Amino acid sequence: MKFHHVGVACKDIQAELQSIRQLHKIIEETPIVFDANQQAELCMITVEDGLNIELVSGKPVENLLKKRISYYHICYEVDDIDKTIEDLTEKGGMLISPPKEAILFNNRKVAFLMLSYGIVELLNSN
Repeated sequence: MKFHHVGVACKDIQAELQSIRQLHKIIEETPIVFDANQQAELCMITVEDGLNIELVSGKPVENLLKKRISYYHICYEVDDIDKTIEDLTEKGGMLISPPKEAILFNNRKVAFLMLSYGIVELLNSN
């Protein structure tokens, strides 16, 4: 598993982008897309130090925002998403969203699991 990005819940992606621009230099930015599979608007940015931040707004993060939680997942890129899910669930992880194609990642599959330290997104490498 290779670290890929941190997921940040926000109410308004455009407003969050403006706030981040005041704090960090954004060197890459995807268009904001609506992913019907995730029922969310998404945007990926890379800041000057190379950190990737996925901004997420919409239904999946509404309850998190009500609790004032913004950082809510980390993502690892994996070679075999199904095998990694199997390994992590055997070790106590709980699958909370099965693999689905994700428009933000050129339809590569993503899945979400709850691990002992929080929510982890897996991104299939191909």
